[in-house]
Amino acid sequence: MKPKGPGIILKPGREKPLLRRHPWVFSGSIARLEGEPRPGETVCVRSSNGVFLALGAYSHESQIRVRVWAWDETQAVNEDFLRERLENAIAFRSSLLAQGATDAVRLVYAEADGIPGLIVDRFGDGLVVQFLSWGAEYWKTTIVQALIDLTAPGWIYERSDADVRELEGLPVRTGLLYGEQPAEVFYIHEYGLSYALDVAGGQKTGFYLDQRDNRLAFRNLAADADVLDCFAYTGGFTLNALAAGAKSVVAVDSSGPALDGARENIDSNELPLDRVELIEGDVFSVLRTFRDEGRSFDAIVLDPPKFAPTSAQVQRAARAYKDVNLLGFKLLRSGGKLVTFSCSGGVDAALFQKIVADAALDAGVQAQIVGYLHQAGDHPVALNFPESAYLKGLVCRIS
Repeated sequence: MKPKGPGIILKPGREKPLLRRHPWVFSGSIARLEGEPRPGETVCVRSSNGVFLALGAYSHESQIRVRVWAWDETQAVNEDFLRERLENAIAFRSSLLAQGATDAVRLVYAEADGIPGLIVDRFGDGLVVQFLSWGAEYWKTTIVQALIDLTAPGWIYERSDADVRELEGLPVRTGLLYGEQPAEVFYIHEYGLSYALDVAGGQKTGFYLDQRDNRLAFRNLAADADVLDCFAYTGGFTLNALAAGAKSVVAVDSSGPALDGARENIDSNELPLDRVELIEGDVFSVLRTFRDEGRSFDAIVLDPPKFAPTSAQVQRAARAYKDVNLLGFKLLRSGGKLVTFSCSGGVDAALFQKIVADAALDAGVQAQIVGYLHQAGDHPVALNFPESAYLKGLVCRIS
């Protein structure tokens, strides 16, 4: 069948990922381009012998040249298609909101929900959105209108300022898209605690929703503990430790404004600020100082930023993860627990566990894994897209 509209023809043997329904086509897999697709326009992807494989959004600059919309050649990628995808994604999260445990969830998680490059987070009665690919950008007006119709938000704020926009050749865009400007700081609620949000200036979309269940899990092991919270940001794990009745918490972050936010969160929840030491500084340096001073803790959280955004940075990231975990192990008391995370897509779960095991060996401690942690359920993992499982966590106990 002759393809309709612009198309992509793959090199021989490069169709295997698409046959397994992996939703990305890399530039190195492409033999030729048929027609002149505009950035974000839907293209038909075919094998070297002309067999249909997928329909996807074209990106002219990214190494990910096509992000797949659909696997059916007869599927029309249009307003109705996008609305149905959004409706399905939002309905899936409705039960989480209905439980009343939180008023903040991820409504749309990009490829994992079949809408590549689109992130939608609900905070109270408003939405924060990120358009991170040319396909999402191409359908932006349609997507915003569908979100208005489906969620009736008080406001929609755009935070399309992630690094991946640059890789796509897209400019940074932030600002109000719909409704009234949200308050500079407002509060969301999660498992009985409230958190101040700055949607315009906060990291990512303003809050790390993916750690919701892990914050609660940490609360369950922090009672009567001396806690060290590293890369604390605005104090998510710190608040949960205090809510559990921790004896003391040391929260370390390189950002003074983030620690100011942690202080405000502690105060707004009427938790004991006198049990908290807030330290602005490089976590690695602070941990080395603590080691040299002989300080120790019952529970330590290591929740660093993304050390390896891509596989190209894995070796450097592995060294950083090993160093910070080695220091963490050295600061743990006997019977203490290290709760350690990686959000780096280039570091898979097996490699992360090996890095932590090597750190324990070099620290001279006997460690056990007593729990595995991962991203919250509103960040689902698509089985055909393992990259959507990015957050890995281990709870390690030393004897």
